[in-house]
Amino acid sequence: MAIMPAIGHVLPIERNEGAMSTVDVFVGVDMGKEAHYAQAITINGEVVVDRPVLNDEPAIRALITDTGAYGRVVLVIDQPSSMAQLLLTIAQETGVAVAYVTGLAMRRAADLYAGHAKTDPRDAFVLADYARRNADRLSWLDVSDELLVELSILNGRDVDLAHDANRCSNRLRDALTSVSPALERAIGDRLVQPGIRDLLSRYPTPSTLRRAGKTRVAKLIGRRSPRVASKVTESIFEALGSQTVTLPAEQRWGQVISDLAADLDRIHHQRAELEIQVSEVFLKHPLAEVLVSLCGFGPRTGARTLAEIGDPHRFKDGGRLAAYAGLTPIDRQSGTSIRRASKNRAGNHRLKNAMFIAAFVAAQHDPTAKAYYQKKRAEGKKHNAAIVCLARRRCDLILAMLKTATPYNPQHHKAA
Repeated sequence: MAIMPAIGHVLPIERNEGAMSTVDVFVGVDMGKEAHYAQAITINGEVVVDRPVLNDEPAIRALITDTGAYGRVVLVIDQPSSMAQLLLTIAQETGVAVAYVTGLAMRRAADLYAGHAKTDPRDAFVLADYARRNADRLSWLDVSDELLVELSILNGRDVDLAHDANRCSNRLRDALTSVSPALERAIGDRLVQPGIRDLLSRYPTPSTLRRAGKTRVAKLIGRRSPRVASKVTESIFEALGSQTVTLPAEQRWGQVISDLAADLDRIHHQRAELEIQVSEVFLKHPLAEVLVSLCGFGPRTGARTLAEIGDPHRFKDGGRLAAYAGLTPIDRQSGTSIRRASKNRAGNHRLKNAMFIAAFVAAQHDPTAKAYYQKKRAEGKKHNAAIVCLARRRCDLILAMLKTATPYNPQHHKAA
């Protein structure tokens, strides 16, 4: 299986402590689409390289070669995005470690240095010097197999389409309100159903719906949404009966509504096709069957969870995994006046969302998870907080399953 660097995967420092003792040069690289800027600082604080680097193979290889003349090199970046893919691949091929400093940590570190300028050379220097002074706090970009990289790409595309669907749906509901608020209330929440999108593509306004009549409307909805055809048709014509006036520019709004309904249907179709691809790639991975054996994980949530976790052995325990996902609460304490735990807004949001959804499903269908959820509610926690607690509790179980490649067994869990 081909090995590629997985964007966004970080490796805990424990697996690199021995390597860190032999690092001679820290190379801060401020990432750019066309060109990066690099500053290399030796372990003694001497700047030995200070120059822009084109985002192409010869220039990146030259940077690694030139800095390698001063000893063992570590590259330090703050944006492991698509623009860093070439650098990560070359670094992996040449055996150079890559450290990752989060954007928030980078900005806080920059405040400790003199001046307020925001320039590429200064950012590159801050990255290199921060890594030199805080080598034990760095995270490391991991190397994952090609299937996980494919899942990361497909998951990213799925997130984009979900955002597009949400935007298009909101715009469509706004357009419906412009021609008939009652009609929007009747079908605005049902735009996820294909029969409703078909209806709005063909009969987008109150006038066209009245001319079509109940029989045609019910038949059109029933082609792809037969279960709701009768009920929704009644709701539509009740809404039409409650408004006798025709609002301004109804015909022009009808063109917009028809186009938006078609666009929304196209996006949903793309997501359905993408889900098939995600399932195919996900089920090829040897750990897929392990993860889906736990209640709450299907192909989509499982693929996202597996892609974001990467190599499970890079996490020492479930607490480290929970911290990486942002599922651990943040303690707030100041003397005797403030003593509370607040929501953690840090961490990997993609992993956090996937594990939250899985825990939400498990709280309804898995007896063990449901009992724990009800226990937290009885303690006074709100619904979302109780689900987060459940997701945090399942981190230990998920990590143990992935590390040992053992599917979930309720009897083993109960005994443990």
